[in-house]
Amino acid sequence: MELLNNLLLIAALLLFGSIVVSSISARVGAPLLLIFLIVGMLAGEEGPGNLVFDDVGTAYLIGSVALGIILLNGGLHTKVESFRVGLRPALTLATVGVLITSALVGLLAAWVFDLHWLQGLLLGAIIGSTDAAAVFSLLHARGMNIERRVGATLEIESGSNDPMAVFLTIMLIEILLTQGSLFAWNTLLLFAIQMGIGAVAGILGARLLVYMVNHLSLANGLYPLLVTSGGLLIFALANSLGGSGFLAIYLLGVGLGNRKLHAGQNILRVHDGLAWLSQIGMFLILGLLVTPSELLPLAGDALLIALALIFVARPLAVLVCLAPYRFVWREQLYIAWVGLRGAVPIILALFPLLAGLEQAELYFNVAFFVVLVSLLMQGWTVAPVARLLRLEIPPGPEPVMQIDTLIPGHPECEILVYKLGSTSPLRNRSPDYFVLPGTARLTSVIRHGISYDANDIERFEPGDYLHILAASNEVEQINRLFTTLEYAADHQFFGDFILEPSARLCDLSTAYGVPVPHACDTLSVGEYLTQQFHNKPVVGDRVKLDKIELVVLEMEAGQIVKIGLKITG
Repeated sequence: MELLNNLLLIAALLLFGSIVVSSISARVGAPLLLIFLIVGMLAGEEGPGNLVFDDVGTAYLIGSVALGIILLNGGLHTKVESFRVGLRPALTLATVGVLITSALVGLLAAWVFDLHWLQGLLLGAIIGSTDAAAVFSLLHARGMNIERRVGATLEIESGSNDPMAVFLTIMLIEILLTQGSLFAWNTLLLFAIQMGIGAVAGILGARLLVYMVNHLSLANGLYPLLVTSGGLLIFALANSLGGSGFLAIYLLGVGLGNRKLHAGQNILRVHDGLAWLSQIGMFLILGLLVTPSELLPLAGDALLIALALIFVARPLAVLVCLAPYRFVWREQLYIAWVGLRGAVPIILALFPLLAGLEQAELYFNVAFFVVLVSLLMQGWTVAPVARLLRLEIPPGPEPVMQIDTLIPGHPECEILVYKLGSTSPLRNRSPDYFVLPGTARLTSVIRHGISYDANDIERFEPGDYLHILAASNEVEQINRLFTTLEYAADHQFFGDFILEPSARLCDLSTAYGVPVPHACDTLSVGEYLTQQFHNKPVVGDRVKLDKIELVVLEMEAGQIVKIGLKITG
């Protein structure tokens, strides 16, 4: 009993301490995952905590389950609209990109550490994939709003490249153990089967869970647990059938996140918390597992590998993989820079330890060192580099709170709460100016902690909280309404005027005296922008025409519906 109490005390203390210490991250800009990893190292056998933990099997089990929950939550927040602009480039990066990165890093590692070239390729495969936990965490940190084409590509890549990295790692371990042939013709077939089983399991599992969530009568607190347990069940089932459990649980999350679910907001809030808990637990365990003194002798060589990965291998892979998709150089540079390494390489580095492979300790220590360098260099600069490359879009307003009313017989009703900022176009406006779509109604306004009936408010003021009752199918329209209002007020980014996409390009040329390509003078402004971005424009895309700039301001169902005009000369 005393042992159990001590274990509980230690676990609770580590979790509590990690959360408290993470407040430092907001002040100094440090990646939260780095904080958790360092806390684990400090609690380990060579730190003040002096905890000895060397159970590789337990670490692998905890890491795999935690990563599954993180991928599930990432899928829940990935909208199908993101697949329109990011799916093909992301899948190319998740397959060909991982191969290129692994090969380049692996050959260098073989030379640096004097390994057999197969051993070098194994190390390359271990650190060849980006990490979902790191990418999801840092891209959404501090309210960042990255251009959708770039953000979607990074998120989908990080959520789908684990199967390739796992496959390469296991294949190379088996070759090294059996001294077998490097390539068998059934290798590609085996990979296709793994991906296929994972995809089918995820898609079918999502349909089953959607039906169960919407038709089972449960206590409200049980719906998130139903999704979590169902996701882990599909994860384990896909693995048991020889498929990719990581791909299955990510696609399951995507399938759930893009359907209307009973208690949907409650499910999202609980899984946000579970994802944070998983990240903290996973990085604490991995931090405990490492022996810092073993990193020092190989620090120089491992740093060379990390720098080659960040500045050579990843950029080359991005350049090759994105060439067919015509990303502009700023987007390619940012995607190359945010090739974050996190828990996945460390978990993959446990595979050689579990298999009893020669040089297994070296793989683990190098992978851990590379992760530290990646989080320090790339993780610390995700936001500044986005601003430097002009890829951060002013965040569109979202409800500060969104609550399912869960009224029996009317599950589609929701309460939305928006806060008016100091620059909101609604400030000093009458509520009559604010026209909501459909059956949506402004029910009350909270001002200085006091609730007022909407009819008793003469003018909106900055800091007001607007409570809106709406049907679920009206929520996106209301979000777009607030987005249009706020974007229209952001003249610095979107320009001074708003154009309809039907405006003629030739009329714009005449009005502002700017030249346009002769082949385009019969097009509308919307058609011209759509053509310029190969039928996949996103909010924030811009085209310069002499002394004016056209900026995509609002999209709906893949179509441009509002365009900003910015005078630059």
